[in-house]
Amino acid sequence: QDVLHGEFTGVVDDFVLRRNDGVTAYNLAVVVDDAAQSIDQVVRGDDLLPSTPRQAYLASLLNIPVPAYAHVPLVVNSDGVRLAKRDGAVTLADLSNAGVSAAAVRDLILQSLKLPAGPLEEALAAFQPANLPREPWVWSGP
Repeated sequence: QDVLHGEFTGVVDDFVLRRNDGVTAYNLAVVVDDAAQSIDQVVRGDDLLPSTPRQAYLASLLNIPVPAYAHVPLVVNSDGVRLAKRDGAVTLADLSNAGVSAAAVRDLILQSLKLPAGPLEEALAAFQPANLPREPWVWSGP
């Protein structure tokens, strides 16, 4: 069950648990790590939605509670390409160095969530996970 996508089922195929170099693979590592930290709610990009059935399956096999998931749309550039560190995405430091205030950054984040700009307390009071946007947010700069 996903807060934004509802009931989601997917193929639980024959996936890797340990890489050839001996390192634990992502799907197992994230399940064990979340359990070790008592994580019961996971909010992450919707690009990771397809891996969720595998992780829920592993958790059930390990007798670990399956967290509640919310897979949110990604932030993309004007070409529809996901913003990521490796692709030169804008960082908070970049914005600060460009003279963008913390209040302006807050308002940009609120805008991406379709919440009114302004005091954080008001935005938190208005926040409802079910009302989060379903489409990617196009970053065009501050």
